[in-house]
Amino acid sequence: MNSTSKWLLASRPKTLPAAAAPVIVGSAVAYWQHSFVWFPALVTLMTALLLQVGANLANDVFDYHRGVDVPERLGPLRVTTAGLLTPRHVVIAMVVVFGAASILGIYLLTFAGWPIVVIGLSAIVAALAYTGGPFPYGYYGLGDLFVFLFFGPVAVVGTYYIQTTTVSAESLWSSIPVGFLTVAILVVNNLRDIRTDGATGKRTLAVRLGVDGTRIEYLVCLVLAYLSLIGMWVLLQMPIWIFLAYATIPLAYKLVKMVFTQVGRPLNLALAGTGQLDLLFGLLYSAGLVLGHLL
Repeated sequence: MNSTSKWLLASRPKTLPAAAAPVIVGSAVAYWQHSFVWFPALVTLMTALLLQVGANLANDVFDYHRGVDVPERLGPLRVTTAGLLTPRHVVIAMVVVFGAASILGIYLLTFAGWPIVVIGLSAIVAALAYTGGPFPYGYYGLGDLFVFLFFGPVAVVGTYYIQTTTVSAESLWSSIPVGFLTVAILVVNNLRDIRTDGATGKRTLAVRLGVDGTRIEYLVCLVLAYLSLIGMWVLLQMPIWIFLAYATIPLAYKLVKMVFTQVGRPLNLALAGTGQLDLLFGLLYSAGLVLGHLL
C-alpha cells in the first residue's frame, strides 16, 4: 500500500457525507429565506470536512493507545493499529488538519463574529474527547447525544448563522432530521461492534441497550427524522416541497430490514447505506427548500 492509500484509509472518506449534509441543509434554509452567501457556505463546507477528517484521525490513534482495536474488530482497518502509519505521524496529521480547519475558521470569524470561535473550538474539543482525554465520552454511552448535537443543531444552525448572523426556528427544526440520521450511522457502527466493544470495556450506548434495544434505537432515529418534516410543514409553514425527502423511504425501509436481521460484518453494508441515506435525505430536503424559494 502506497503512502497516498494509507492516508486515504486513515481519513476515512466514506464518513465525509455525514459532515457535508448539515452544511448543505443549513445553506438551503438560508437560500429559502433569501440570505444565502455562497463563499462563506463553501468555506463552512471545507471546514466541516476537515473537522471530520481530524476526528477520524483522532479516533484512530486514541483507540490504538487504549487498546480497543482488537484483531476481532469488524470495522474498517485502523492504520495505527495495523502498523501502516506510526502514532506520531497520525497525531501530526491530526494537528495539521485541525490547524487547517482553524485557519478557515479565522475567515468565518471575520464574517460572523465570536460565536464562530465557540462553535469551532467546541467542535474540535468534542472530536478529541470522543475517544481521547480523561473522559472519552464515546466509551460511556454519550456518543449518540453528542453526535446529534454537533451534526444537528450545531452544524446546521451554525452554517445558517454564518450566512445570516441570526438563528431562526426554521434552521433549528431543519437540524432535527439531519441529527437523527447521523446518529443512525453511529448506531449501526456500534451495533456491528457490540461484542468487541463490550469485551474491551467500551460501554457505548449499544452495549448498554443490547442488540434488540439498539435496533429499536435505529428505527426510532429514522422515524423521528421523517416525522419532523410534518412538524415543520404544519407549525412553520415550510414549503411542501421538503417532502421530496420522503423519496428516500424505500431505502430507509431496506436499511431497517438489514439492521433487524443482520449481525457483525454484514452490517457494514447497512452502515454505508445509512450514510447514503443521510446525504440523499439532506440533498432532497434542500432541493425542496430551493424549489420553495423559486416557485
